[in-house]
Amino acid sequence: MRAEQEDWRCGGVRWGAAGPALVWLHPAHGERSTPLPAGRPVAFTTGAARRCVGVRRGGRRTPCPLGAELAAAAVSAQCAECARLDRSHSVAADTALDDPRPYDVYLAWSVPGAVKVGITAAEREGVRLLEQAALSYALLGRGPLMAARRAEAVLGAALSVPDRIPYAAKRAARCPAPAQELRTAELAGLHAQACALAALPESLTVLPFAPVHHDAAFHLDRLRPSCGTVVVAPGRTIAGTVAAVAGPDLYLDAADGRQLLVDARQLAGWALAAAAPGAETTAEVLIPPPAAAGPEALF
Repeated sequence: MRAEQEDWRCGGVRWGAAGPALVWLHPAHGERSTPLPAGRPVAFTTGAARRCVGVRRGGRRTPCPLGAELAAAAVSAQCAECARLDRSHSVAADTALDDPRPYDVYLAWSVPGAVKVGITAAEREGVRLLEQAALSYALLGRGPLMAARRAEAVLGAALSVPDRIPYAAKRAARCPAPAQELRTAELAGLHAQACALAALPESLTVLPFAPVHHDAAFHLDRLRPSCGTVVVAPGRTIAGTVAAVAGPDLYLDAADGRQLLVDARQLAGWALAAAAPGAETTAEVLIPPPAAAGPEALF
């Protein structure tokens, strides 16, 4: 692989109004992206080492000054120093409290019985929920950043609403996905309870209940329960046709009939060389154990 090719590294999956795309990063040429519509062939081979992707702020990326090498299995694609710099001016880390933009408070459904609360800049128009792989969501209100943060805290304290859901639980809950009616009912119930709270900030404009479902955006109908998880490692080929994308998870239908799950968070930082169309996947694939048929399966 030529040095110029090595300099282009994967930045993971990024969602936008047009859908998901695979992002490419270069220290001199900036960013490019490749759309990931269902049915698109994908075939690539990982390079020799995974490197830190640096820091992205205000639409611009600063490369990692150390070119730090990362562990293949790490979910984060940043070294410790770049992660620290990233969080030094971050809404999520409460270190950017001077952000003047309006913020939305959302209720996100990812697993049965556990709706979470969060905030996102209103201008992002729901993209944050696609990134988080929420199957459904509803906005609760809109207002200044500190009002949104206060509302998030009120729901946590008064209604025990979590602000995080383990990602493994989200992944397990999407195949098969519970009916939209169930998701709508759980969101509606929490929305009504939240609206009745006297402690919500006055500067937060409460919004009427309007659920949004991501079944079509994620192509949930294409997912298979027996999907195998790809282990990303140096010098391994991953190939297939895009079946679905949910949050950072890329699902590929392989030529041998298997469906493969690639966590694009673990792709970020790798140099990826194009492989031949129809190439065999040489990366290790972890097959989930069969689901238990009932209590007798425990003995």
